[in-house]
Amino acid sequence: MINEQPGNETAGANGAIEPQAPARIVIVDDHTIVRHGIAELLHREPDLRVVAEAGDAEEAINVISNTELDLAIVDISMPGMSGIDLVKRLVEIRPELPIIMMSMHDESLYSDRAYRAGAKGYVMKQEASDRLLLAIRKVLKGGVYVSDRMQTIMLQRYLNAGDSVSFIDNLTDREFEILRLIGQGLSVQDIAEKLGRSAKTIEAHRANLREKLGIRKAAELTRFATQWVERGN
Repeated sequence: MINEQPGNETAGANGAIEPQAPARIVIVDDHTIVRHGIAELLHREPDLRVVAEAGDAEEAINVISNTELDLAIVDISMPGMSGIDLVKRLVEIRPELPIIMMSMHDESLYSDRAYRAGAKGYVMKQEASDRLLLAIRKVLKGGVYVSDRMQTIMLQRYLNAGDSVSFIDNLTDREFEILRLIGQGLSVQDIAEKLGRSAKTIEAHRANLREKLGIRKAAELTRFATQWVERGN
């Protein structure tokens, strides 16, 4: 969906009105109220302008492929294609377009994967709005936004890594996502519907998870995933 918004103007040194070129931003989120809330926040900033919105991955790919943009803000939880997969696809289509991921999920769980997928920033939705504005402006200048908390976590992981590898690092992005959904109490059918995949495909991913985690029974996998999500690891 393309948003038609007027440009901003400011007075130049000689008093004449000179047009500015605000950064053109697209918001990708399957919740309309979230998109509108972010758009309202950004429209208050004279240097930022939301020019398009998308409610799912297919619409996002279409809009981003055909719109002049300076930045994309993408939710990590999308119907069908996950936000992580969408970022990978967008990097293929528009490698020059910086992307910031937003999520309700703790950054310690997902930010590493978001950055590896090609995102230039990760902001949790529950954080203050000034964090998002800070991230946007840093990324628009060519930087990468990493919160102070996440910088500390990443440093600790690096210092404590040694020769060990976390089991999480051995999971694919899809397996990681399915493990989280299992831990949230979703059934195979629920996960299949949420991700737009067949129940057979989800069962195959569950089998791969059991093998990688050394778990023999489905009930044990559910218990493990539930405890993992509750710990917030």
